[in-house]
Amino acid sequence: MPLLTDPAAIAGLVVREVRTGSRDGAPTRIVIARRTYATDQVDLWDALTNAERIPRWFLPVSGELTVGGRYQTEGNAGGVVEECDEPRRFAITWEMGPQVSWVTVTLTVDAENTVLELAHEAHIVPEFWDQYGPGAVGVGWDLGLMALGLHLASGAAVDPAEGMTFPTTPEGLVFVEVAARGWADAAVDDGDDSAAAHESAQRTITFYTVEPEASPES
Repeated sequence: MPLLTDPAAIAGLVVREVRTGSRDGAPTRIVIARRTYATDQVDLWDALTNAERIPRWFLPVSGELTVGGRYQTEGNAGGVVEECDEPRRFAITWEMGPQVSWVTVTLTVDAENTVLELAHEAHIVPEFWDQYGPGAVGVGWDLGLMALGLHLASGAAVDPAEGMTFPTTPEGLVFVEVAARGWADAAVDDGDDSAAAHESAQRTITFYTVEPEASPES
């Protein structure tokens, strides 16, 4: 991954929002990330939905990328394509094991740029939210949106191995810290306790940036 000369500024390109919602009669929290890209709507849509292009900035994806089809990202979530309004909006389920959440991506033209809004909605699991807050999913999307920006700027693929280790680099640590604290601020704006939200952000920072210790050989 190219060296980020100002990782804090790159993290600051994302506008973060947290909302409280409900789905199927159960309360949810919605993590919303917005970022503007210097490309047209058609190009950004292609980067997000073309199975041959997605791995250049995200993960390899297989399956049917059409409404009603099931998809699977390599080593991560899968789900169902629930809605597709090319080149403006798509909605998918985001399934990891028994946990199901919902992701909606909307593209809006802004002069010569395109604004991407990603909303990730999940039922509240109090112990998980209390431990990590919105940064648990938000920081992961921040990293993906950063990689998308690098790909759009150069047309080249982002090295997946470098992407995996980026959060543990000095630049990655700065990026994750800014992103996680931004998500904490967004949660506070939605009514969360400030001290608890920022404690959760610190745990999220540790989760992303501290490599687990190797298990001793038996």
